[in-house]
Amino acid sequence: MRPAPLLLWLLLAWTALGVAASLGQLPLSAWLAAGGALAALALLDAWRLRRTASPELQRELAPVLPLGPEATVALHLRNPTKRRQSLRLHDLHPGGWAVRGMPCRVTLPPGGALRLDYATTPDARGQFHFGGCHALLPSPWRLWHGRRVLGGPSSTRVYPNFAVLAELAGLSVELASISVGARLQRRRGEGTEFQELRDYRVGDSLRKIDWKATARSHRLISREYREERNQQVILMLDCGRRMLAQDGPLAHFDHVLNASLALASIALREGDAVGLMACIGQQQRWLPPQQGSGGMDHLLGAGYDLHAQPLATDYLAAAGALQAHQRRRALVIVVSNVRDEDDKELRMALNLLSRQHLVVLASLREQALDDAAHDPGATLETAIRSASAMHYLAERERVHETLRREGANVLDVRCSELSGALIERYLAIKRGNRL
Repeated sequence: MRPAPLLLWLLLAWTALGVAASLGQLPLSAWLAAGGALAALALLDAWRLRRTASPELQRELAPVLPLGPEATVALHLRNPTKRRQSLRLHDLHPGGWAVRGMPCRVTLPPGGALRLDYATTPDARGQFHFGGCHALLPSPWRLWHGRRVLGGPSSTRVYPNFAVLAELAGLSVELASISVGARLQRRRGEGTEFQELRDYRVGDSLRKIDWKATARSHRLISREYREERNQQVILMLDCGRRMLAQDGPLAHFDHVLNASLALASIALREGDAVGLMACIGQQQRWLPPQQGSGGMDHLLGAGYDLHAQPLATDYLAAAGALQAHQRRRALVIVVSNVRDEDDKELRMALNLLSRQHLVVLASLREQALDDAAHDPGATLETAIRSASAMHYLAERERVHETLRREGANVLDVRCSELSGALIERYLAIKRGNRL
């Protein structure tokens, strides 16, 4: 409880009366009587404020929010008293979130209720908590302000922006792939799993003609095949210090997670099962491959609170753990940021995985390095920076070439190209029946 401005003004007026009394312009007894009356009024008003029931508050908050878009939080207030309540509110949202509409002033009619909405924007993925709602409640005679905490705590989880996944779900696999930058070479009927019989089309191979069906229908009938389904895809994500690099507003790991989810949405629609292994130092988080409509929910739930850590990734330990978990042959997509010092350990890890699985390594390249390498500038400092970037990229490419000579599928891509490159390589492998 703290004095309101009205009480401070009254105290100031009483002080002025004291000055007048000291100058003999006002009887001392009158000044003392005014002070006693003011004290009595203030004490009575404070007592009444303490007895005033707090407004009731319930917070309406989605259990899951996407990272990036603005979200709406609704506060439902009810006045349990028989007099009007005017108060100032500030909801205790997570620190760092941008907020629009808080703090605010509201007036509740006697026994009435209202809904108050405000907007907030999550700034990171993970589990977040809202505390109570702070309210500043005036006393009946406006001499005091009482601080109350209304309602209780709430929690929400912030996932990667799944609105993009919803947009992809509304498109065909081909259109969804093209929309994220994949370049497709569509080949009909070249899979290994029978799908349907259809009328012969010009250009169909003679070996695709079903002669029995042709004889029954008296017209040429071809067999339509599709890529084999029920295969398994494992996303092996580096959560080490390399993924802390920033590219635009997002860290590399956020780009990796978004691209991985885009690939998973395509793979699930192709009938495959998708799993996840996150590599954090010498530790791993494992999600077994799951298929169908629930597969994406499991991936979002397993990966929403993953963040890159300032630790060196143990590639060999991760490869050994994956071999122990995943017995069936799978397409393993390793996403990291390869440096020249990784040469020996990474080669050993990829060779271990390649004994049983088909492995693709996606190596992220910083946009800033490309910019520096292609801009020698006009000063000695910028020229040295450009030469250093070119040397670094050359050493990095040397590691990639070594891995390719040993049979690894290596993608050297920027963050902006990652989604398209992963989906393009996945569909090429599917349509080439390489898995």
